[in-house]
Amino acid sequence: MKTQDSIPTSKVARATQFLKTGAKIGGNYLKYNVKKIIDPTTTREELHQDNATDVYESLSELKGSALKVAQMLSMDRSVLPRAYVDKFQMSQYSAPPLSGPLVVKTFRNFFGKAPHELFDQFDINAANAASIGQVHQAFKNGKKLAVKVQYPGVADSISSDLKMVKPMAVTLFGLNEKDVERYTEEVETKLLEETDYDLELRRSVEISEACKHIDGLIFPKYYPNLSAKRVLTMDWLDGFHLKDFLQTNPSQEVRNRIGQLLWDFYDHQVHSLRQVHADPHPGNFLMRADGTMGVIDFGCVKVIPDYFYDNYFTLINPDTLDDDPLIEKIFYNLEFLVKEDKPSEKALFKDLFKQMIVMLGKPFAVDEFDFGDHTYFDSVYAFADELAKVEEIRNSKVARGSKDGLYINRTYFGLYSMLNELGAKVKTTRPDWLRSKKEMELMS
Repeated sequence: MKTQDSIPTSKVARATQFLKTGAKIGGNYLKYNVKKIIDPTTTREELHQDNATDVYESLSELKGSALKVAQMLSMDRSVLPRAYVDKFQMSQYSAPPLSGPLVVKTFRNFFGKAPHELFDQFDINAANAASIGQVHQAFKNGKKLAVKVQYPGVADSISSDLKMVKPMAVTLFGLNEKDVERYTEEVETKLLEETDYDLELRRSVEISEACKHIDGLIFPKYYPNLSAKRVLTMDWLDGFHLKDFLQTNPSQEVRNRIGQLLWDFYDHQVHSLRQVHADPHPGNFLMRADGTMGVIDFGCVKVIPDYFYDNYFTLINPDTLDDDPLIEKIFYNLEFLVKEDKPSEKALFKDLFKQMIVMLGKPFAVDEFDFGDHTYFDSVYAFADELAKVEEIRNSKVARGSKDGLYINRTYFGLYSMLNELGAKVKTTRPDWLRSKKEMELMS
């Protein structure tokens, strides 16, 4: 794989890269419009493909928060055209890696030594590379290790990068400016946490310990003496990322087993720990033929505030939808509705959010759910397409939904998406208070 010898770190250099990308996108639109005049049957697919390639190549060179936002957007197939989703998914573990000299420089900055002086063996070529850092294989005292090295300048460029990403997201992807603004505020906070490997080390140990009782989940051991603010060392875990795993043609039983592990992992974090591994993309899970699964990368952890947890999950209980005063109160608490809404807007958004809750809450309404049911996901994407056409939503100047919901929604979208790709049937365990009174009576 081609390596990268330098990363633009100054604001001017990074802004210049964004401007170059903007110029390429403008050229792609010009090319598309000319083709459309010559051949009216020309579709926007080629335009999306060209733009997706140019945007991804640019963000890959910049690394950091810009590439991370692309990765996050790729997890929600209802937001972006397929060309962007396919391209941006590469940022999960296939971004161009840094060259050896930059890796050595990082080690000297934090340890005063080159990596080969710290480890018995250290592969200077990255095993995989993502948005914030890349992973190298190493050995020490007979142990096989994974060493995550953060890209230079990532932490310092987060705020300025997001300011530059915002207009691109609004114009290129047609996203609501107010929503993007609120989104980037929460993203900035989380990205600053993700670049702090000292914090990730503490969270990794804490959550791994709290989830070790889930039979079949494998967590690495972490090594503080070989870690620093921009370097994190842990045991090497073997396994396949989701797409590679599916190419081994696993049995339905094994898919179900891994799907159940994913569900149980998130169920325990959300409802027992009230904090969650909020980066559920395939690059963070290593699946094995025996139905076990390794879990890595606790850089992005969302602590769930009590007010949000109580309101958000009350909506999952089917009884709530029959209690109009309660659901209206929750919609205001979660900022789905705002006091400035006109009666017509209130009625519209209340109805739309109720439909959304019923649809996205379906897995919670049964004891076992078939995530391989493509008709369910087709209906979710169709609903998202319909929402995009609602004029009141497109023209709304209000960003709806609590900012605390951004990473929780992202977590469930990512979880649902992986379970769908696995085609897994899962026992959707949940706390009893999320069940309807009728369901509880049948269970008693």
